[in-house]
Amino acid sequence: MKVFKFGGASVKEADAVKNVGEVIKLHTDDLVVVISAMGKTTNGLERVVESYLNKDGKAQENLQLIKDFHFTILNDLFDDKNHPIFNEIHNTFVEIEWEIEEEPSREYDYIYDQIVSVGELLSTKIVSAYLNNVGIVNTWQDVRDIIQTDNTHRNAKVDWDLTEELIQKVVSPELKKETQSIIITQGFIGSSSELFTTTLGREGSDFSAGILAYCLQAESVTIWKDVPGMLNADPKWFDDTTKLDNISYHEAVELAYYGASVIHPKTIKPLHNKNIPLHVKSFVSPNNEGTLINENTQDDSLVPSFIFKMNQVLISISAKDYSFVMEDSLSHIFGIFSQYGVSINLMQNSAISFSVCVDFDQQKTPQLIDELKKSYKVLYNGDLELVTIRHYDQKTIDRVTLKKEILVEQKSRQTARFVMK
Repeated sequence: MKVFKFGGASVKEADAVKNVGEVIKLHTDDLVVVISAMGKTTNGLERVVESYLNKDGKAQENLQLIKDFHFTILNDLFDDKNHPIFNEIHNTFVEIEWEIEEEPSREYDYIYDQIVSVGELLSTKIVSAYLNNVGIVNTWQDVRDIIQTDNTHRNAKVDWDLTEELIQKVVSPELKKETQSIIITQGFIGSSSELFTTTLGREGSDFSAGILAYCLQAESVTIWKDVPGMLNADPKWFDDTTKLDNISYHEAVELAYYGASVIHPKTIKPLHNKNIPLHVKSFVSPNNEGTLINENTQDDSLVPSFIFKMNQVLISISAKDYSFVMEDSLSHIFGIFSQYGVSINLMQNSAISFSVCVDFDQQKTPQLIDELKKSYKVLYNGDLELVTIRHYDQKTIDRVTLKKEILVEQKSRQTARFVMK
């Protein structure tokens, strides 16, 4: 049994959905197929949430754009306009419409999870119905019935024991049939013990695939992308990228931690724990080798890798009386970051100040800074970029820092990092 994961780009239009079917037809194994929201649907639903909470009157308009997008794909996939999937997708949108007609009564993160999670439900229902319609028999599985989490909305923690128990109870019997079994399910989302929808963190569909593979002891996981494999840099920033043919779990964790967009940082650990290989392959050229991630470390340092994180904020925190930033102060500062759910991408301290680089979040970042100002002197710079180079040399450093103002620089044996503008 293998686990496949298809991201938003692989189901962004009708032809892309048809291509998913062609990729699946190349395999005779039992498959659990994890699918993300279609195209930029998650971004669109985030705009619906913002409009709803800001009461700018555009929530319905923003939702209609997403609805039109999905029905365009449906119309291109199904000749029979009376197919039940049309009504099912309509009813799924009605659930959001009901939500945004009411006055907001819960916190942002909860509302976010209830609305944004619908993107994955829409995509998997459409893909599952299409595949069945063309003879690729499959079962649609609501992942909220099997992946159980706490109630930390937007970054839920997995209850591994209960999740494994449910996956073995619900999914395993389906995979023991004599004929090939194909299960279509969602990435990114889960369910709390109160039966509220939760999400696993932005781009969390890879992690969903890792969870399912771990609990089912899968033969392998394949992440299908629009690139030939895991590259040493994002093609958006580099013209001459190099494919990494084989890297270790350790190297993959390092790259993911620093922000490599191909793999979610939490994906690797469950796979490493059971020595499940991870493939990153192209859905455009599915027969090509792609990248293999396993125990092999011998090729890790052959190619330098570049990771860019944009829209960063550098926050410098110091005591109001210019006293030293000691352990008790740092503990208090970390507590504030935890309280507001803000992850630190880079940190550096001196005798009287502590500086951190974080992703800008229009909800969390201003609130975090306001809270820090109650106890500390706070300075910050926005619209920055954080560049990480694995296996660097001076030539690679010069390549990314040319004509840039460097605000923070850090180097270790294998990694160089720069906060720049």
